[in-house]
Amino acid sequence: MVELIPESCTARLDPQKIFGRAAPLHVDLGCGDGAFLFALATRMPEKNFLGVERIAGRVEKACCKADKIDNMRVLRFETGYAVKYLLPERSVEIFHLLFPDPWPKRRHHRRRIVTAGFLRTIWMALKENGILRIATDHLGYFTRISRLAEESSLFAFMQPSGEDDFPASAFEKKFASTGARIYRLELRKVSPVM
Repeated sequence: MVELIPESCTARLDPQKIFGRAAPLHVDLGCGDGAFLFALATRMPEKNFLGVERIAGRVEKACCKADKIDNMRVLRFETGYAVKYLLPERSVEIFHLLFPDPWPKRRHHRRRIVTAGFLRTIWMALKENGILRIATDHLGYFTRISRLAEESSLFAFMQPSGEDDFPASAFEKKFASTGARIYRLELRKVSPVM
């Protein structure tokens, strides 16, 4: 079953049971139609890939892609909830957060996914030295995310991977076609300074 339906909405998932094997786990937060995740899973069959998406139509499209390979599953849940309550601690090798909604109007900024609390839950779910990859076309949101990461002692900044290291997501293709600049950030989990 490629669409993952948890037995409980409050119990942690068991990646080994879900995939039928132990392998490093990549999670695409807001995976959309699953094109990026499918391309990545095809490229790296030795790893497991989980897409998290809340919109039913997108989940259906992602599941059609996941049905063609063994190492991809899709979870229909809100991203923040899935990270905080469903992903086990120290279970994820890499999180991909590509083009999260920037909620550009000031009055909507509280709806943005990346907050100090969200970074803490990502940190909990990441394995030691795990990575959070973020891409956005919105400079203001990129600046805010960078500042939050800088203020946190949970992550170290890394040189972002090159554009060719990962497949382009649908949003990246869309924004690149308009000439928009893409801002990238890679954060590595570190032990917090007490």
